[in-house]
Amino acid sequence: MCGIVGWILSADRASDERTLLRLSNQLFHRGPDSSGTWIGKTADERFQIGLGHRRLSIIDIAGGTQPMLSADGSVVVTFNGEIYNYIELRDELCSLGHKFQTLSDTEVLIEAYRQWGEAALPRFRGMFAFALFDSDQQRVVFARDPFGKKPLFLVERGGNLLFASEIQAVLGAPGVHRNIDWNGFADLLIDRYVPGPATLFRSIKKLPPGSVGVWESGRLAVRRYFSPPIASIRPDVKSLAHAVALFNSTFDDAVRLRMRSDAPFGAYLSGGIDSSAVVATMTRHSREPIRTFSVGFAEAKYSELAYARTISKLCHTDHHELEVTAQAYFTSWPEALRRRGAPLSEPSEIPILLLSHLARESVKMVLDGGGSDELFAGYPKHIAESWVTPYQTIIPSTVHDCFIRPAINALPYGARRIKIFARALGERDFRSRMRSWFGGLSPEERAKIIPSAPNDQTIDQYPFSLAQSSALRRTLFFDQTSWLPDNLLEVADRMMMAGSIEGRMPFLDVELARVAARIPDEYLIGHRGGKAVLRAALSKILPKEILTRKKVGFRVPIEKWFRGPYSNLLRDLLTSSQSEVRRICGASIIDTYVDEHVEGRQNHERPLWLLSNLELFIRTFKPDMGS
Repeated sequence: MCGIVGWILSADRASDERTLLRLSNQLFHRGPDSSGTWIGKTADERFQIGLGHRRLSIIDIAGGTQPMLSADGSVVVTFNGEIYNYIELRDELCSLGHKFQTLSDTEVLIEAYRQWGEAALPRFRGMFAFALFDSDQQRVVFARDPFGKKPLFLVERGGNLLFASEIQAVLGAPGVHRNIDWNGFADLLIDRYVPGPATLFRSIKKLPPGSVGVWESGRLAVRRYFSPPIASIRPDVKSLAHAVALFNSTFDDAVRLRMRSDAPFGAYLSGGIDSSAVVATMTRHSREPIRTFSVGFAEAKYSELAYARTISKLCHTDHHELEVTAQAYFTSWPEALRRRGAPLSEPSEIPILLLSHLARESVKMVLDGGGSDELFAGYPKHIAESWVTPYQTIIPSTVHDCFIRPAINALPYGARRIKIFARALGERDFRSRMRSWFGGLSPEERAKIIPSAPNDQTIDQYPFSLAQSSALRRTLFFDQTSWLPDNLLEVADRMMMAGSIEGRMPFLDVELARVAARIPDEYLIGHRGGKAVLRAALSKILPKEILTRKKVGFRVPIEKWFRGPYSNLLRDLLTSSQSEVRRICGASIIDTYVDEHVEGRQNHERPLWLLSNLELFIRTFKPDMGS
């Protein structure tokens, strides 16, 4: 697990190792163990290629130094991530005549590329982002893992190209403009994150997940090599028992592979069914107690520490807890935003950052339960989507818009979830409905804040493109291609790596995704609570109180803190004369949000969190807000 950075520059713009080291050091937190650089040229000397690397040593600690060259010198790579099935691939490549000088998965990546070219990518069970220079073909290959666990940001300028694992390293390169992307700004207000491939900076784009980019002679061509299996695999599992058997064997293998490490490791344990499943499975494959880490709050209704203790005792783990205070939370907010390189979409990002700092005292890598909901239908919306068609058949849109929705919006403080549900239920457009389930603002609210919001047609249509399947499968496809890579996985990567911790997610194993795609809707959702297959699979392992718990998510007392001890901070960010958000947005509606929330008349936690993060982002990164 590492941080990577580099460039492809025309000869007249060639740079030096000192600059490459400076950019690499922007990613020190991603790889505090060692660093490396490589600079070369294309055969025609028209372009200079620079590859930089910061290493967090997990596999082959002594021999995995990067950038790494192939034995014959024809290939050099800077690689962020892990190839979990590297041992099996190494054995296969040895049988084909390849020789290895190290025990690292990086060298396996190189030799797999030399053997199969871009066709090697679907063979990797892992998470990765890399840049590879192939001197024989005179091209640079960029790639991201199927679900986008590992990031890669790109800047293209007239045949020149810059890349890095995080935005701040790209912004540190000479000549990179900070112009705000107003389309991304407008999307953020609806989605709470910027849908890829855009970012909040007009010049910086994300390489999409499951994509490969090939640069040759000044041109970059990008294509997808992977789509979530749910788009192409039809359900063929005939019983819940069969689904459970498939899940058990594949999940067990996914966890086992992700426990491969030459450094100490553990697990993040929330006490929910997903992380509990991971820890229980890890315990079966370990002779030593698994180190587990949990985070919570003094406010009992927001804390899951008691549930985590139940699983820790059941699995006999070496358990560590962190109780986050409001002071520690708000003190760490600027660091979290700086590492994210964007406004924080989730209040839970900061506790993950703090937990990562704690975990780093004893481990370098953790497994967690991320991705389960997006593969195995664990959100309330996955059940609610089945109600949309009957509701819209019975209730005309005029009745919903003129009577039901205003009545719902007028509900008092505390009814936020009902309001979100009602808004989504009446939304006829699938794309708009997907965005509203987890959205920050409604289109009407956004129009009040920025009346000249750009047209939403700029959004990448790929996440909304699955048309031939059920409502559930269309929703899961959106989750797996937008909500997951552009939000949740960004949160996990930035907040864990900010603490120099590698995070591995067994639920995002590609083979497990293929299993999930084979399971019919009724076995995925089941009855109340969703994730019927997962609950059935763990029914003999986990206690009933864990299996039957209502899903609450990772909640943070931000609504309480914004009403109480940190209302002054909220007002400083959004209502003071120094507020940039107030200057560029509608001041009156911002005042309404703040006053109603602080006075306890409405719960505006989400828009206030979003807007205050935008303000902190502008103060931190100082983007050019010109048109």
